[in-house]
Amino acid sequence: MKTRVIVVRHGESTFNVKRIIQGHHDESLLTEKGEAQARQVGQFIQGISVDAAYCSPLKRAARTAALITETVGGITPEPTDLLKEISLPLWEAMSFTDVEAQYPAEYRAWRQTPKELKMSVPQADGTTEVFYPVRAIWQQAAEFWQQLLTKHQGQTILVVAHSAINRALVGTAVGLGPEALNRLYQANCGVSVLNFPGAWGQNAQLESMNSTSHMGAPLPPLRSGFKGPRLLLVRHGETEWNRESRFQGQIDIPLNDNGRAQATQAGDFLKAIPIDAAVSSSMMRPKETAEIILKPHSDVSLEVTDGLWEISHGEWEGKFEHEIEAEFPGMLDAWQTKPETVQMPNGETLQDVWERAVKAWDQIVASYSQQAVPKTVLVVAHDAINKAILCYVTGLGPDAFWQFKQGNGAVSVIDYPEGVGSEPMLSAANITAHLSGSLFDTTAAGAL
Repeated sequence: MKTRVIVVRHGESTFNVKRIIQGHHDESLLTEKGEAQARQVGQFIQGISVDAAYCSPLKRAARTAALITETVGGITPEPTDLLKEISLPLWEAMSFTDVEAQYPAEYRAWRQTPKELKMSVPQADGTTEVFYPVRAIWQQAAEFWQQLLTKHQGQTILVVAHSAINRALVGTAVGLGPEALNRLYQANCGVSVLNFPGAWGQNAQLESMNSTSHMGAPLPPLRSGFKGPRLLLVRHGETEWNRESRFQGQIDIPLNDNGRAQATQAGDFLKAIPIDAAVSSSMMRPKETAEIILKPHSDVSLEVTDGLWEISHGEWEGKFEHEIEAEFPGMLDAWQTKPETVQMPNGETLQDVWERAVKAWDQIVASYSQQAVPKTVLVVAHDAINKAILCYVTGLGPDAFWQFKQGNGAVSVIDYPEGVGSEPMLSAANITAHLSGSLFDTTAAGAL
């Protein structure tokens, strides 16, 4: 039985507004807006049965947790030092501008090679200690998970903490190391969901990440200073074969009525977002999904590409799982546990899909980089394609394929700080609240 964890970053704080580094410093308080955001999270998750809640003891997170649980009712958050924000002893209570000016090499490492960020911290005895803040927060996150999963197997848990520790929580859960700190984004009161299949040591599934629509912002804001494109990665709406859990692959199955409704809901969700360009797989189901989403954006033409076609399942296409197991004993289990090892009978391997999906994706990024202002590009594709792209942009390999959930009509957001060649940031993943109003992905999903 899976353990489900809802991870929330604290609401907007006084130091956030002033762009002051917080870390362990505990004078920063929630703003009026931050308090409202916390209550909005409570309203968003109201009705979900939460078994326990944990929070950082620092005021901004503890207050956020208190406001959320007051709204939800029935639980009291337990503070733990394992959820404290990253310790940055030389920088805390300084502005980002001053830190960049006074510690240029360290600040550059923080932004570009976070695993290597080190600080020489004076000790009481006159010596100095070399400290690696990002490596330390990763170890802290792993220790938290080990304790939580030992105590709460099969339960639903709420966790309220901070930006860097939340990124470490997500990173350690899915198998990313401290070098990935800046590949993940956590907005104030953004909500993420992780599903752990068992004890610590088994990587979690990222059901969704950094949902912000409960606060009236469909997507997390673009980070200050980002110059490259923002890509909105969407999975096509439901087909009848999705509903039946029949493998479709490259058989060109159209959307069903529910799939068209999902595409319409995704279009409404993204209606206020300025979209500059759009690319989709040339298969019917993503192409129609894209066309429906683009109805409020009549000035945007849709480009289609075969590079984003769904995986070829070969002889599995058109079949149900029980038929596949009967004809190809053991292969379905291998696909569901070690997908990178499977050669589809007369079809593709995951590596084949990876190579063409990454090539098509990189071409899209390159086409909309080096622009005077950042462009927003809609990309609509398929389950396997989207999962491969999400693995790629976070720095994971094909073996992590099942660690990303992709619901029909779901929206993910990937930002490129400097355009093509720069390290991408996953700003949101598998957002489906526009389809059901729920935090959780309730789409049929179905076979690929």
